[in-house]
Formats: sequence, C-alpha cells, structure tokens
Amino acid sequence: MKTMLGVKGWAAVAAATVTIAVLVPVLSLAVPEGSVFHLSDYSVSLLGKILCYAICALAMDLIWGYTGILSLGHGLFFALGGYGMGMYLMRQIGSDGQYRLPMPDFMVFLNWKEFPWHWAVSDSFVAQLLLVILVPGLLAFVFGYFAFRSRIKGVYFSIITQALTFAAMLLFFRNETGFGGNNGFTDFKRILGVPVATPGMRVFLCVLSGLVLIGFFLMARVIVHSKYGRVLQAIRDAESRVMFTGYDPIAYKLSIWTLSAVMCSVAGALYVPQVGIINPGEMSPAASIEIAIWAAVGGRATLIGPIIGAFFVNGAKSWFTVAFPEFWLFFLGALFIAVTLFLPNGVVGLFKRRKEERS
Repeated sequence: MKTMLGVKGWAAVAAATVTIAVLVPVLSLAVPEGSVFHLSDYSVSLLGKILCYAICALAMDLIWGYTGILSLGHGLFFALGGYGMGMYLMRQIGSDGQYRLPMPDFMVFLNWKEFPWHWAVSDSFVAQLLLVILVPGLLAFVFGYFAFRSRIKGVYFSIITQALTFAAMLLFFRNETGFGGNNGFTDFKRILGVPVATPGMRVFLCVLSGLVLIGFFLMARVIVHSKYGRVLQAIRDAESRVMFTGYDPIAYKLSIWTLSAVMCSVAGALYVPQVGIINPGEMSPAASIEIAIWAAVGGRATLIGPIIGAFFVNGAKSWFTVAFPEFWLFFLGALFIAVTLFLPNGVVGLFKRRKEERS
C-alpha cells in the first residue's frame, strides 16, 4: 500500500479526510452564520450530493476506464439504492403524513389497505441496508452474466444497459408497483429516529458520504494495482489475448461490473436523505450519461480524475442552472465534445502531460 500511494498520496488522503471529517463540521456548526467562513446548510447539502456523484464516477472508472466496459445504465443502480433507503425513510414518517395514517400518503391516496410484499422489511434499517447492496448487486450479476456470456460488448452493451434503465424507469412510473409513481418518495422526517432536516444530520450525512468515497477510492487503488486489476486492464486492451493466456474474461468482467453497481447503489442510498426525494427521473438515460461524462471529463483510468470530473461538472451545473438555466445542456454537450476532441485523457491527463513536458 505504501508503494502504491507514496508519501504524497497518503498525505492527500489524510488531508481529504481531515477536511471532510473535521473542517466541514466546524465551518458549518461552530462558525457563526454571519461569518464569511460559515458553511451554509445549502453548501453542505450540495457538497454531500456531489460526494455521492463522485462515488458513481469512481464506479464508472472501474468498469469503463480500467475494463473497457461503457455502461449507460448505472443511473439504474444509483436509483435502486435510493429507493431502498427511501422505503425505510417513508416508513419512518409514521403517522406524521398528510393523512395521519401509518402508511405512506401515496398508498392511502390509492386506497391500499396493506403494504405490498416488497415492503415487508422496510421498517428495518439493517434489512434495507442489506437490500441496498443485494438487490442491485443481484440484478447486475444476472444481467452481466447473460450479457458477457453472449459476448455482447462495445456500443451494443452500452445500448442494452440504457434500454434496461429506460425500461426500469417506465416500470417505476406506474403507481401499482408501490414506489410512489411519478412523484416517488419525499417528505422524509426521520432516520433512525433522528430528524433528517437538521444542520447536525446534514453535516453527518455529508461527512459519511465523504468517508465512504475515500474508502471506495482506497479500495479501488488496491484493486487496480493488484494482479486482478492488471487482468482487467489487459481485458480492456486485448480481451482475445487474455483468453489465449488461460484467463476467463467473463468472471473478471462480471465481478467488477457487479462491484461497480453496488458502489452506485450505496451512493444512491447516501444521496436520498440529503436531497429529500427520489423519483424515477434518477433512472432517466440522461442521468446515466452524465455519470460517463464525469469520468470522461476528469480522466479515465486515473481514479482521482472521475472524482474531479464529478466536482467540476456538478459545480458548473449548480452555477449554470441558476445563472443561465436554459444554456446548461448546451454547455454540457459542448464540454463533452471539447474533452473528446482536445482532452481525450481528461483534466488529469492534461496535468500529467504538462508535468512530463516540464520534466
């Protein structure tokens, strides 16, 4: 591990940990609101949201940057994790809803008398956390098994993943599925009995998201620098040669594909209590494409690049959607085209190239 990151690398990890675990809580909770150094509730929520997006970008880098598998459906796994956490949060509302009944308001409105079967353990925090991992992981495993066994790859695989996500979005839009239809889940009150909409809880969720991101980053570093990671990169560069050397590419692709899906699901579970809503829009094709854009802008096969890309693109999105909301999509498209034409290795690749030129 020491040779993998080096002194500067570990120093950067330590600095990131201290920033997210110490500096953010202090600036938000201890510094007075009138101070220029105060971190507002909005800023904390925005930071927490982008940290969740960064986890998705990191997951995309593992399968696209290091394995050569471009998924345009990772928004599905992100949304499934969000719905898994959202179901628990809806049960935590209890009788505080509009109709003052123990069932979620949308179920009361639809005149449902009992919870659907897939809500059976939704009142258990531990059970829902397990489902956040197991359901997207199982779906990714089954889908990947048949796709990789059928030798579907390249643009065909990307299109199929997007079709899967779009089909799931249409399914979740239906009221009878028990996921809130078009409106999804919202109006959350508590998590583990603690109110969600408090400064302390916002900071806690933001810090937790940051620590999970750092943990996933270290895990990804271990993976890509191991023998397993070298095989993944060999599959990306020449899959047929990997087969001739006696390795089974299917097992490697299936395992990293499933892990990547679970990472996105965990990000979705962290995302929902911070933004206060989850609906089928998170499964839209555009949401999945944005994840790929974050990885491309930051720099594929770098790990840190997609994280930077997620912060850069979403920071720009936050500003553009307020200042020039009608131009945001044009800016995003122009950014992706510019990166493709002039920065094929992303922002991190640009810095590496300049560093090599100087040396």
